Amino acid sequence: MSEAISYAREYPVQGIDVSKYQGEIDWHRVRSSGIRFAWIKATEGGDHLDERFQENWENSKAAGVKRGAYHFVFWCRPWYEEINWFKQNVPVEPDALPPVLDVEATPDSKSCHRHLSKEEVVPEMRAMLTEMERYYGKKPIIYSTVDFYQAILSDGDLSDFPIWVRSTKYEPTHHYGDRKWHFWQYQADGNVPGIEAKVDRNVFFGNERQWHTWLNVDDQQQVAVDENVTDDQ
Repeated sequence: MSEAISYAREYPVQGIDVSKYQGEIDWHRVRSSGIRFAWIKATEGGDHLDERFQENWENSKAAGVKRGAYHFVFWCRPWYEEINWFKQNVPVEPDALPPVLDVEATPDSKSCHRHLSKEEVVPEMRAMLTEMERYYGKKPIIYSTVDFYQAILSDGDLSDFPIWVRSTKYEPTHHYGDRKWHFWQYQADGNVPGIEAKVDRNVFFGNERQWHTWLNVDDQQQVAVDENVTDDQ
């Protein structure tokens, strides 16, 4: 068992993230297993819709799993086309989790060979995040891999937005330093009842009280990471 898995199991609010690759999901079994939230892939670039998004979006809610949608950025498309595509496909629902902007370097892409520089990428990200917040009325979350974070965001850029970090070997401070996080993707090959394929496992940074508070405040970014997990966990 990796250090990440061992450490992450101490957090009481566990979740997953899914896309078409998980196949048909029995969301009631997922909820019964203790999964509290799910991030669901919705869109990529300016013209790709995950073929199971609508199914997962509706069925997860029916099963009582709190869920939010994420957009995977394709760096060779104008930012406004990407966000407009996301808005066309992801409904505004007051009880949904905030939208997520999934930012990753894609050096192996066959169709996008753009070199990513923070001078160009950070303003584009801020424009996308700002429009997401305006449209959905909730502070969006940044999902970042380690390499992208260290190359683009490690100087504190966009720290006014919550972040969802990936670290499957070590706990987050090993790669992300003192950057406070809301969500942590700690395993890429998890097993969850109701899902036949392997699935990413995640945790929320907080205890039960902080989770319920974060779900119910108007300005979500101000809760949970501003309080370290020191009680009721």
